[in-house]
Amino acid sequence: MDLQLKDKVVIVTGGAKGIGEGIASVLAKEGAIPVIVGRNESDNLKVVDKIKATGANCFQVVAELADPTAAEKAVEAVVAQFGRIDGLVNNAGVNDGVGLQNGTYEGFVASLHKNVIHYYLMAQKTLPYLIKSKGSIVNISSKVADTGQGGTSAYAASNGARNALTREWALELLPQGIRVNAVIVAECYTPLYHTWISSMPNSEEKLADIVSKIPLGKRMTTAEEIANAVVFLLSEVSSHTTGQLVYVDGGYVHLDRAIK
Repeated sequence: MDLQLKDKVVIVTGGAKGIGEGIASVLAKEGAIPVIVGRNESDNLKVVDKIKATGANCFQVVAELADPTAAEKAVEAVVAQFGRIDGLVNNAGVNDGVGLQNGTYEGFVASLHKNVIHYYLMAQKTLPYLIKSKGSIVNISSKVADTGQGGTSAYAASNGARNALTREWALELLPQGIRVNAVIVAECYTPLYHTWISSMPNSEEKLADIVSKIPLGKRMTTAEEIANAVVFLLSEVSSHTTGQLVYVDGGYVHLDRAIK
């Protein structure tokens, strides 16, 4: 299937690792030009070099998106390089464990900046270019907005906001023909997931218990499986899909986890 993404310029925030790297790689395979926006230049360049080694094009911009001024600068750098933007994947974020009982006002607000405020700012700053290109937006979100997790109020709030903004923007941008969707992630083994699971006592047993509760195949979702859904939603092949929250999770959120 031709996803009609050849030479399309797509920003992927947090594109240097985990799910973001998977998205950038699948975009490149489809002929698009992924633009990695991330805080660490050496991490960004590792992915750029890997993608360019396949003969595809790729670009990177260094930006600490927790800084509210960074989105505008990042978008300006992309436009200066390519003169256009055809898609945005809001992906950067971290489950930083700012809970209700252990949190502070400052920590809660800082977590919102890390996890949802830059989603808004990146969408706002790319919007004039997406209007010109009739591009689309995909927000990466988490099952934590549906299920809760305990001890992570700020991250849960951020993901609830990501889901709400997805539908709000889909509605607001109907006149411009810009589609906005979200892909919801549950159990996907990324570097951040590894850090989280490793912080727990008996982490191997905990991981095995989680995997045993994933209905489809009793295995974790891969970054490539997330990426495939994201890239499809970015493409014109999904031209009448907007305002949707798409769960790529092996049935983890909605199917009965007690099944054997």
